[in-house]
Amino acid sequence: MDNCIFCKIIRKEIPCNKIYEDTDIIIFNDINPAAPVHFLMIPKQHIDSLYDTQDDQQSLLGKMLLLAPKLAKEQGCEDGFRVVINTGRVGGQEVFHLHIHVIGGRERLAPMIHSN
Repeated sequence: MDNCIFCKIIRKEIPCNKIYEDTDIIIFNDINPAAPVHFLMIPKQHIDSLYDTQDDQQSLLGKMLLLAPKLAKEQGCEDGFRVVINTGRVGGQEVFHLHIHVIGGRERLAPMIHSN
């Protein structure tokens, strides 16, 4: 995807503050963090959203979720963290390349859903 900002980061056309990379995934700090620890986990394969994942990507998704707690702890989230995958426009997805937000580093994160 030529115009995808995450694909440009993967191709090293745009710099990032990388904290992990292997053949399948790149992980870097969010440029607009919602908490002291806020990094994005991006598959190098362009997948528009969680809606678009296929059975053959199960190991990739599992790999990403297994890395989340390890890297969260390394980044300072000793007592917990949040994992968010915004999916689709209504789900709040802004960049249409699958990505996982890992957020933490505060005493307590704000509730995700407010009751009325």
